[in-house]
Formats: sequence, C-alpha cells, structure tokens
Amino acid sequence: KAYGEVLTPRHMVDRMLDLVRAELETGPDFVDTTFLEPSAGDGNFLVAILRRKLHAMEKRYPSEEWPRESLYALASIYGVELLEDNHREAMANMLAEFLGFQQAHGIPCGADTDLQRAATFLINTNIVRGNTLTAQTSEGRDILFSWWNRIAGAPGMVQREPFTLASLRDGGFDFTDYLSYEPCMIDRVHEE
Repeated sequence: KAYGEVLTPRHMVDRMLDLVRAELETGPDFVDTTFLEPSAGDGNFLVAILRRKLHAMEKRYPSEEWPRESLYALASIYGVELLEDNHREAMANMLAEFLGFQQAHGIPCGADTDLQRAATFLINTNIVRGNTLTAQTSEGRDILFSWWNRIAGAPGMVQREPFTLASLRDGGFDFTDYLSYEPCMIDRVHEE
C-alpha cells in the first residue's frame, strides 16, 4: 500500500500483450524486439513477454538455434523495480521461465552451463532495482542498461553498448564513453 503496488492479474497481462502480438510473435525481428517494463513488480509482464517470444521461436526457428535465440530474446527484455523483494522475485521468475523452456526441450542448462550463466547475467543486467521516475538505482546511481546488438554476418555474436535509462527520456541515447566491450558469443556474455 505504501508504494501503490498493484499486481496485474495474468488474464489482463495476456489481453494487454495481445495488443502487441505482432511485435512479440509474428514480426520479422520479434526475437530482438525490445520491451521495457518500468514497474516490473514480480515480473509477471516480463515473464509473459519472454514466454510468448519463446513459443513463437519454437514455430519459426530450427531447434538447434533455440538456445542461442532464447538468449537474444532474454537480452531484449528490460525491467526496473523499486522494491527489493519484488526485484529478486522478478529475476528469479525470469530465470525459472527461461530454464523451464530449455528443460522442457531437453537442452542442457544446469548451473555449470554457459547457457544458464549467460541467462543469469543477462537477467541481472537487464532487470534493475531502482526508481524509473528518477532513473536512479537504489544506490543513487544512474540506471544503466545495455543494448545487445547482433553482429551482422557473425551468427551468435553480440556487441554490448551501454546507455542510461535517463537518456531514453531525454530524447536520445546517452553517448557517454562507458567501458568498451569486445564482441563475444551471446552464450559467453557472462565472461566479460
């Protein structure tokens, strides 16, 4: 109550996401289409977005590409949550959804695999604890996100480009010179 927390029921989440079905499921670049949940709560929207992307991926990609493409899907979903308990739950729910998909298809994804390590890294990087209104983390720093750009002609390779949340609101990207990241395989982003 103190924070005006409202939990959106699943049927309402599904109805709202039906409005952007093309971006989530049928568009030409649906895997990479970016979504930002500015008030992530326990992750119900984030999980539903990931679930839809994964199910669409099953229909449109050969199974040997699912591990890599599912990481790209995960890399395109961002969230900000103010409350610590919700933030932890949102990250846990996203990882559970991701791993559940892999396990249901017999894809090795144990704690010692690059697939789980990369997924955990992407979730920890893309789901941030902070205040969307101030664009600050709980520690008072700028909320920093990263674009995870595919490298043309190099399947599975990604280039990380950091930007601040505030730069989106201020009418353009933040071109501050952050750490330069070398291109790497999407399933190795955790090794930075």
